[in-house]
Amino acid sequence: KNYQKSYGYRIIRHLVGNGLLTSEGDFWLRQRRLAQSAFHKERLEGFVNTMTHAAGELIISWRKMEDGKQVNLSKEMMKLTLNIVCRCLFSADVHDVIETVSREFNIANERLIRRIIKPVKPPLWVPTPGNLREQQSYTAIKQVVRQIVEKRRQSKEKYDDLLSMLMEAKDEETGEMMNNRQIEDEVVTIFLAGHETTAVALTWLFHCLDENKEVEEKAFAEAELVLNGGTPLLSDLPKLDYTRMIIDETMRLYPPAWILGREALNDDEIGGFKIPKGLNVLIPVYQIQRDEQYWERPFDFIPERFTQDKLKSYHKFLYFPFGGGPRLCIGRNFAIMEMQVIVPMILQHFSLHKPVDFKFKQDPLITMRPEPDMQVRVFKRD
Repeated sequence: KNYQKSYGYRIIRHLVGNGLLTSEGDFWLRQRRLAQSAFHKERLEGFVNTMTHAAGELIISWRKMEDGKQVNLSKEMMKLTLNIVCRCLFSADVHDVIETVSREFNIANERLIRRIIKPVKPPLWVPTPGNLREQQSYTAIKQVVRQIVEKRRQSKEKYDDLLSMLMEAKDEETGEMMNNRQIEDEVVTIFLAGHETTAVALTWLFHCLDENKEVEEKAFAEAELVLNGGTPLLSDLPKLDYTRMIIDETMRLYPPAWILGREALNDDEIGGFKIPKGLNVLIPVYQIQRDEQYWERPFDFIPERFTQDKLKSYHKFLYFPFGGGPRLCIGRNFAIMEMQVIVPMILQHFSLHKPVDFKFKQDPLITMRPEPDMQVRVFKRD
C-alpha cells in the first residue's frame, strides 16, 4: 500500500490513458471490480470456440502455403491474438485494421520506452518530427478503439461482453456511468495489453521449441493424444499438462513484461535498504526468473521445472510474469487458456524452424520482443 505505479507508467498514459494498467486508488479499484467479471473462469468457457476458430483460420492459411515457406512469426501471432481479444471481449472483427494497429503499436512501443529511459526529451507537445509521428501513432490506435465503441453505441443488438459491461455499468453510490473517455481508456488498455503480451510469449515459445526438439516432439505427442487431430475443448485444457509447463517455462525465460516499477509514497525500509519517499523502485522480473541462486541451470529450457509439486515449492515471487498482489494481471487466465488452445493446434499441423542464417536479439521495449521480428519456416507434418 506504500507504493504506486512508477514514473514509466505515467509516460505510458500517453497511449492508454487512465485505464487499468495506469490508474490508481479508488478509481482503479472500481474499474478493476467492474472488468473482473468479464474474466471469471465460468465466462472464459465461452471464449474457447472463438479462440479455436481464429487459430483454425491461421492454420488454413498456412496449409495453403508451399511447404517450408518463410513467414514473419511475430506478425502472425500479433494478428491472431488481436483477432481473438477483439472477438472475445468486444465482439468486434478487426481484420481491416490489423495492419494499422500492428504498425502503429510498434512505433508507439519504441517511442514510449525511449521517453521513459531518456531523462531529457522534448515534451510531447513540442512539434518535433519524432513527436508528431508519435502522436500520429497514439491517435491512429485510439481512433480504431473509438470506432469500435461508436459502432456499439449505434447497434441495437444485445451483447454479453466486456465492452457492454463497461458501457452499462453504474456507480453504486452516485448512479454515474463511465464517460466516453473512460470507456475508451479501458478498451485501449485491454485491446493492446490483451493481445501484444500473449503474441510476444507465443513467438518466444515457438523459438524455444525450435531450439529444443525433444520438447517439441513431446508436446506434439501430447497434442495428438489429447486432441486426436481435433480442436481443443475447455475440458481438454487440464489434460494438456506438458503444454502448460512449456508456456510457464517460456515465460520464465522470456517474460513479455520483463520489468515492473513502483514509486514509494512514504519512506520505507526493505531488507536493510532505505527507500526514501518518491523513489522509483524497479523489479527486474527477467533477472529474478533467471537467477542462479534460485533456479538450477537457469538458462536452460526445462519445462519439467513447472510440475505441480515443484510449483508449490517456489516462493510466489520467484516466478511472476503476470505480476502479483492486488494488481495481478486481470487477463492472466485468459492468456494462459489462449496459449493452451493455440500451441497444440499449431503443433498438430506444423513444425516451425528459424532459417539457419537468421540472427536476432532481445529488444527490451515496453515488452521484451525479438529484434528483428522472428522469422520461421513453416513445415507441414503430413
